[in-house]
Amino acid sequence: MAAAQPKSSRFISGFGVQVLVAMALGLGLGLLARQLGPAEGQGGYALAETLHQVGAIFIQLLRTLVPPLVFTAIVASIANIAQLQNAARLVWRTLFWFAVTALIAVLIGIALGLILQPGLHTTVEAAAAKAPKTHGSWLDFLTGLVPVNVLGLAATTKISDAGVATTSLSFNVLQIVVISLVTGVAALKVGEAGEAFLKFNASALAIVRKVLWWVIRLTPIGTIGLFGNAVAQYGWTTLGQLGAFTGAIYIGLGLVLLVVYPTILALNGLNPIKFFQGAWPAIQLGFVSRSSVGTLPVTEAVTETSLGVPRAYAAFAVPLGSTTKMDGCAAIYPAISAIFVAQFFGVHLALSDYFLIVFVSVIGSAATAGLTGATVMLTLTLSTLGLPLEGAGLLLAIDPILDMGRTAVNVAGQALVPTIVSKREGILDLEVYNAARVPAEAGLIAAE
Repeated sequence: MAAAQPKSSRFISGFGVQVLVAMALGLGLGLLARQLGPAEGQGGYALAETLHQVGAIFIQLLRTLVPPLVFTAIVASIANIAQLQNAARLVWRTLFWFAVTALIAVLIGIALGLILQPGLHTTVEAAAAKAPKTHGSWLDFLTGLVPVNVLGLAATTKISDAGVATTSLSFNVLQIVVISLVTGVAALKVGEAGEAFLKFNASALAIVRKVLWWVIRLTPIGTIGLFGNAVAQYGWTTLGQLGAFTGAIYIGLGLVLLVVYPTILALNGLNPIKFFQGAWPAIQLGFVSRSSVGTLPVTEAVTETSLGVPRAYAAFAVPLGSTTKMDGCAAIYPAISAIFVAQFFGVHLALSDYFLIVFVSVIGSAATAGLTGATVMLTLTLSTLGLPLEGAGLLLAIDPILDMGRTAVNVAGQALVPTIVSKREGILDLEVYNAARVPAEAGLIAAE
């Protein structure tokens, strides 16, 4: 007699269906709120505000767990990878493939920007151009590598028009990564004295991942809020005005995800269909949550349990990739966006400018780890090229819609590189990789 299916397994097997249903429900509620009028005082305001709060709370829960998750995951990964032979070789091979895939992605972005010319096919008003409050620069990126405190926290005080001061705390993920790397290496260097700390860190990581799994269970509810709010707030008008730009972005993302990645897998003797079956839970969650770091536990789980990457290596490569490997946010998006802004404002880009776009995308992608979203990477690219930062204001209105696709590609790349490196180094478990599986169940069970 077959054993009864565990309750958690039954929940997980329906995870993909739940998310799809939630997206449809969010779309319907968002359209309803927009039809009733989402502005304050209109009939749909309460519904739109509810959708906004539900989505905001879900993202806030994910963000709350980011600092302890990144710290404990990277410290544990340093300890784990030290147990592998050729650890240094694995690290450099990982960074090499990060750069190779980023280079291919940014070249695709440049090509699409030049061919489709989205900046010349837009009806958006020039009045919408304004510099964003948050922007990036190389100086900010370099100084941001140096932690201001051991927690990577920063306080920001804003004064309203009424003279009321509000102080909020934020964290710099890139600084947390630096702190974690140094701490992990130091714990290994001190030998026996660091063993107790590493055991405590491993226990803390298990606890953080369990709490994050509880948050992941709320994904369908968060999806309703996030999707519904995006539709209620932006509707189709702004999306239509920037239709050529949106189309170029999603064509680029599609080429990377469905052409470049499968080609790389096939050239390395791996079945692309098996990869997507195994990685799908993480890709799907990344699309909904719009957070590579928030998706980290699921990405790491599917990389180990579904794709056959050794745990010791996956525990290093996936956390590192979740903060620095972003083909969507740091390659496709800034390349097309920079060309869009140049075309919109009538600025001629020389050949050297395109080399700068490639350089920023391949080298500066870690800058996106400092803040949520791709605004920092976009403004870093615009400032490097000398393009008006006001151009970023034209694109921020539809950023949530674009961010879903960008994050899905980011997460796929973060699972792809460890898989490719493991295969080339002869440490990939091919039986696990090629095993038959139910896509929605693989990995999520391990994340629990």
